[in-house]
Amino acid sequence: MARVALVTGGTRGIGAAISKALAEEGHKVVANYAGNEEAAAKFNAETGIPVIKFDVSDPVGSAEAIARIEAEHGPVEIVVNNAGITRDGTFHRLSYEQWSQVIRTNLDSVFNVTRPVIEGMRARGWGRIINISSINGQKGQAGQTNYSAAKAGMIGFTKALAQENAAKGITVNVIAPGYIDTEMVAAVPEDVLKKIIATIPTGRLGRAEEIAATVAFLASEKASFFNGSVLTVNGAQYIANG
Repeated sequence: MARVALVTGGTRGIGAAISKALAEEGHKVVANYAGNEEAAAKFNAETGIPVIKFDVSDPVGSAEAIARIEAEHGPVEIVVNNAGITRDGTFHRLSYEQWSQVIRTNLDSVFNVTRPVIEGMRARGWGRIINISSINGQKGQAGQTNYSAAKAGMIGFTKALAQENAAKGITVNVIAPGYIDTEMVAAVPEDVLKKIIATIPTGRLGRAEEIAATVAFLASEKASFFNGSVLTVNGAQYIANG
């Protein structure tokens, strides 16, 4: 059955792959973006997927944008919280603004985007909420206390929300990708990237399409008993204990 799906950060990198995968499954996808007008226009032209600009760190703006989406396309029944930024720095040098920007965009956004749709999902008795965390939310990463805290927070949010809504036909799951071959990772200096790949037993970076395929499965009817799960997609770089 086709559903309306909202993918935050959905026009580039992993988000673009997720948007495309859900559209290929027959869902009506709307892709959010924050500010890269050129990339969003190119994505829309290439895929035909509608795009909408709003700041996921802004609760009022997010709620207003979701109301517009639902008025135009119908109730949002699949949410993929993928939007995220980095503002790296060792903690003793980290500014409050570096901390706050990452927490607002990567963690507060999960509330801002999910809260406006959860009551409708409960009333209809169906919903899929899929949160994109990170390997560094599981194991931590030097220079990323802000990012690791936000991504770990997404995991706790997922587990709690899944328990609250399982009886209402809503599943809430989280994917924790490892290092994926995106523009962001490609910008890492070659010598550093080689060291990263050397720590991945699979011997390569992940592909955005592999994350997208996992999202498409979790959004399907076949995944109705997956709830509160943390799916690690990292080539065995880090194996979490539960």
